[in-house]
Amino acid sequence: MLDDRTIEAIADELVEAGRNRKPVPRLTARYPEMTVEDSYAVQQLWRRRNEEAGRTLVGRKIGLTSKAMQAATGITEPDYGAIFDDMVLETGCSVEWDQYTHPRVEVELAFVLKDGLKGPGVTIFDVLKATDYVVPALEILDSRIEMEGRTIVDTISDNAAMGAMVIGGNPVKPDAVDLRWVSAILYKNQTVEETGVAAGVLDHPANGVHWLANKIAAHGDSLKAGDIILAGSFTRPLWVYKGDTVHADYGPLGSVTCRFE
Repeated sequence: MLDDRTIEAIADELVEAGRNRKPVPRLTARYPEMTVEDSYAVQQLWRRRNEEAGRTLVGRKIGLTSKAMQAATGITEPDYGAIFDDMVLETGCSVEWDQYTHPRVEVELAFVLKDGLKGPGVTIFDVLKATDYVVPALEILDSRIEMEGRTIVDTISDNAAMGAMVIGGNPVKPDAVDLRWVSAILYKNQTVEETGVAAGVLDHPANGVHWLANKIAAHGDSLKAGDIILAGSFTRPLWVYKGDTVHADYGPLGSVTCRFE
């Protein structure tokens, strides 16, 4: 495992990479002995640096929960990252493409909690009981570490590649629809690029949320009432460029749209 001084140096390097939009060289190439626990230590310190700078934690994202995403990345276990207040955007927004490095878009469901969840031992039933509503979302992926050859260690250190999220559509109570069968059609510039069904996320998107609650318990953390939890993508990431319009049609749950300027 890495020593505290090295972890601090990496976290500060990633904070600076977020400011100047210049990805740093892959961590696992420079620190081959780096472990998953090291990477979560880096992420927690990176999060603390951002909170000290005035950003407010409003939730978490869960990544790499579907076979589609695992196949796209070559990574076979889920991870998580922080969502800050300035990362939450509303449907119809214009997004500055230059704010992100290698931006990509994913289709997800977001759970908004009315009650906290504290592991270990949290189940899917606890998640459904604690959820106020579920709402369609897009996640914008960002990269503060070079992408070629990344492993789970690099991705976790990089806040699970979280850049921003766009919320829209129709919020629904978790028992109002069969969340496994929520589907979406993802368009870029009026062309269908991806389709998916929410059951692709661990068989039920709420499974990712209870995984998260139990995972962060080992790091001395818990989910709070009001938290927004991005439950994981059920499509492959879609590359976007300046001028692209992205539209996700969730059928009865409405749609989410953004444009990259």
